Amino acid sequence: MSHIVVIGAGQAGQSLVTKLRDLGFDGDITLIGEEPVPPYQRPPLSKGYLLGEMALERLYLRPESFYAEHDIALRLGQKVAGIDPAAKTVTVGGEQVKYDQLALTTGSVPRSLPAAIGGDMEGVYAVRTLADVDAMEPEFREGRRVLIVGGGYIGLEAAAVASKKGLKVTLVEMAERILQRVAAPQTSDYFRAAHQGHGVTIREGIGLDRLLGDGHVTAARLSDGSELPVDFVLVGVGIAPATELAEAAGLAIENGIRVDAEGRSSDPAIWAAGDCASFPYKDKRIRLESVGNAIDQAECVAANMLGAGKPYEAKPWFWSDQYDLKLQIAGLNAGYDKVVEREGEAEGARSFWYYRGDQLLAVDAANDPRAYMVGKRLIEAGKSPAPDVVADPATDLKALLKA
Repeated sequence: MSHIVVIGAGQAGQSLVTKLRDLGFDGDITLIGEEPVPPYQRPPLSKGYLLGEMALERLYLRPESFYAEHDIALRLGQKVAGIDPAAKTVTVGGEQVKYDQLALTTGSVPRSLPAAIGGDMEGVYAVRTLADVDAMEPEFREGRRVLIVGGGYIGLEAAAVASKKGLKVTLVEMAERILQRVAAPQTSDYFRAAHQGHGVTIREGIGLDRLLGDGHVTAARLSDGSELPVDFVLVGVGIAPATELAEAAGLAIENGIRVDAEGRSSDPAIWAAGDCASFPYKDKRIRLESVGNAIDQAECVAANMLGAGKPYEAKPWFWSDQYDLKLQIAGLNAGYDKVVEREGEAEGARSFWYYRGDQLLAVDAANDPRAYMVGKRLIEAGKSPAPDVVADPATDLKALLKA
């Protein structure tokens, strides 16, 4: 009987094994995860779960009983030591597990601060796993001082939670503005104002020189020479694809595990999906870090492992929750040369529409679900309304779908 092994028990891994069973695969399935808990949602970790608004069981994508009921062998708290593509085996828990096909859904790992500048001190945290958040939760007490390093979405979401819990929050971003890598200046301005309105101190164009303290962090020296007393530090300086196993197995790597349009790696028996995989998209190769991609790509790979031969057609979308603001993003804004802004119907609602020439690339919609929905459908349909039409408050957005 055929045996499919999946390494990585996150959103992509869970989606892949579930889809295999949904599609009628009746062979053996083994899902291996390093963490000692069943696959769970990551986005609520740094929001609802950290705020105490979401119980642990609600994080789980499926109850643990689901895997036994669907005859999926779940090996939790086990780190894979290596893959032998020639023998088609995975070494885990001191044994060799044979596979007929293997899927890597290993996700990504947070970038850390170098130990040379104090990154390994106590009181320095990353936001990635359930264990990370459980470890830092006792720090989130009213009046404590937190330094957040990094002004991307992870850092800003952490800043919002800390502010809501009554902490004194300072965020430093070494680039000239927050969200510089992922968003237009207009979106940066919108979220900067929101955070400053909640008492967060944002310092842009300022890097971290080093953390100070005797074992436990007590202060931070910034690149301008100033020193800031802190009780703890959160690091949100991006993530990197988890490719260590794939590299050691000799698979092709290109900003992640390089896969073809169907999700197959350079080894025909090994596939990859989710944060760890780079794949062809239009005229380039990309890697998407999102829940939507983890689900959609994993389900496509599951079908292809069973012979569907279907290319993955990514429909990029993302979201971020900060305070009472919900940012929804459709499309990819790389290469934009123009942004038009539109006010939404609700107070404070805004959307920012990215164009390259006359082509609509992406939409950032803050508390404006209508703009997001219309923008997403326009992009997927390859339609590009004129920028001045989008910016005109008299324009009925839904009518653009029929144009």
